[in-house]
Amino acid sequence: MVLSIGEPSGPQASTCGYCSPSGQRSETRSFRNAAGLTAFQLSCEVYQMMIDRGWRRSGTWCYKPHLRSSCCPPAYVIARRLDTTAFKPSKHHKKLLNRWNNFVQHGSGKGKHNSEFNLVASVHASEFQSGQDTEQGFEHRYEMTLEPSSYTEEKYELFKKYQAEIHHDPSSPGGFERFLVTSPLRPEPVPYLMEPANYLPTHYGSYHWCYRLDDKLIAVSVIDILPGCVSSVYFMYDKDYESHSLGKLSALREIALTQELCAAIPSLRSLYLGTPLSYYIHSCQKMRYKGEYQPSLLCDPETYQWYPLAECTKLLADHRYACFSCPEHSLAGEPNTETGTYELDNETLRRILVVSKIEGAQVTVVPANLSPEWNAPYSREELLVCVEELGVELATKILFRL
Repeated sequence: MVLSIGEPSGPQASTCGYCSPSGQRSETRSFRNAAGLTAFQLSCEVYQMMIDRGWRRSGTWCYKPHLRSSCCPPAYVIARRLDTTAFKPSKHHKKLLNRWNNFVQHGSGKGKHNSEFNLVASVHASEFQSGQDTEQGFEHRYEMTLEPSSYTEEKYELFKKYQAEIHHDPSSPGGFERFLVTSPLRPEPVPYLMEPANYLPTHYGSYHWCYRLDDKLIAVSVIDILPGCVSSVYFMYDKDYESHSLGKLSALREIALTQELCAAIPSLRSLYLGTPLSYYIHSCQKMRYKGEYQPSLLCDPETYQWYPLAECTKLLADHRYACFSCPEHSLAGEPNTETGTYELDNETLRRILVVSKIEGAQVTVVPANLSPEWNAPYSREELLVCVEELGVELATKILFRL
């Protein structure tokens, strides 16, 4: 059994780079991160439960924004999922894949449209597979490899180029490793119901999906493969290949991967589409492209039930905080950064466990209200804020270090 251990933190204020007119990060608008958790290790099941409640991760840092005090509604890709079993690619999606396949096979992006389109078959059509006949006669060798997340100079050089040319940001090897390599997820065997294809993962966990063209790394998808979904963490690509719409191609490939996994594990049917911040903000034009991938469901911020995106757009357009289960709870206007105090009774607190000592593989825990740190107001607030956003039942599955 994998123990889930983390150190709670928060609340913290973060600047918002989405609601300003220029799209640049603004120091005058901010939202309050309601909860944060530095995860030392997490079981894949626990992290699945976390993202189903709106949590996401950056390296080992797990976080969830406080929606009521946000300047715009940033929650709805964090808790947004695509049902890949019902996904139907559009004409635009088919054109992108056909154009890429023709480029790999014939050196030209132009090609005849194939009316008999199958997404899984199409994403593999021009892909080199180890063990197959290497004399394909293609113009280029295009290879996909799914590997556990790891640091290599090749990956870092791609990240550095991507940061400089796309985001105009500096980078460092340490920053890359903290952000996109280190993961709190512990690999756990995938319980396949049938023999999987040799390119599918044997374990749940964090992966780098590497795109190589003629042995050159041109893109990497950072993904988490979990018991109920594939979660897209980040995507980076070589700007020299920008004309091929690699970001959209990566989304289609991740949908196809989820479909293949679902064929062997019926419960694994959802894809959490991601961006560098993994947010869907309805008022932000540069995020509207996510509406291309349907059927998408949004998670209600109060009941954590799922609602079709099409039914939610009106509330999202008119409110910075949208509650789909109880529309009368939705909020407009400027955010109120004042929040109430979250309290738990002693019986519940006895179920929340705090690490008192770790010796080798032995972990000693005590109930939260019996921990010495419970008497420190800031430590108590950090834990309570974290438990509030996790929910008590999920919080009981995590051991907290204060």
